[in-house]
Formats: sequence, C-alpha cells, structure tokens
Amino acid sequence: MSIFREHSLPLKYPITFVILNSMGKNKSLFDDDNPPSPAATKGARREVSSKKEVTPLERLKNLEDKIADAIEKVKTLKEEKTALEKTIKQLEARLDAQGQEIEKLQTEKTSIKNQVERLLNEVDTLEVV
Repeated sequence: MSIFREHSLPLKYPITFVILNSMGKNKSLFDDDNPPSPAATKGARREVSSKKEVTPLERLKNLEDKIADAIEKVKTLKEEKTALEKTIKQLEARLDAQGQEIEKLQTEKTSIKNQVERLLNEVDTLEVV
C-alpha cells in the first residue's frame, strides 16, 4: 500500500513531497526494491571512478553554472518578494478602508438607535396622556 501526499508553495517553484510506505518500511524515491547484484555494483564503481576524472576547468565551469543558477533564483525570489509586498500593501489599504467603513456604520447604527429610543419615549408619553 502506498501513500502519496503533495504539497506545493504558492511561489514559482512548487515543491512536491512524495512519501512511500511499503509493508511498514518507509522508502524514498531513490530506494530500490531489489538491491543490485555484486557484479552490477562493480560495474557501477567503474563508472563512478571514470566520472570523478573531471578537469579543473570543467569543475570551474560547473561552479560558474551553479553560481549563475543561484543568481537567477535570487533575482526571481526578489521579484516575487516585491510583488508580494505590493500585494500586502494593497490588502492593508483595503483593510484600513473597510475598518473606516465599519466605524462609520457603527456610528450611524448608534445614531439611529438613539433616534428610535427617543421616538419610543415620545410614543410612551403620548399613550400616558
């Protein structure tokens, strides 16, 4: 039995979390159901060792790419932050306007209530006479 749960942020980069539960053991997406055979493991080690032979220029290029990606992400996040701050200011202005409207309506309600009470008192005095 597997359980899938998704969660995404309202930003540009949704993050999805998937939780797999199989026979009481928690597994991630990277866990294999069947462990690799010893022969396959040796072949994989040879591949990894050949991948480790990266020249300093390639490492520098990879680092530059990572830095450029990070800079782009920071720019995007700053733009999103600015947009969200603008939205917050607009919502705060609406909230203030609605608060003032509520105060105005409460004042009007109190005034009408006082008028009705005064009229009822006048009706009571007329009935007595």
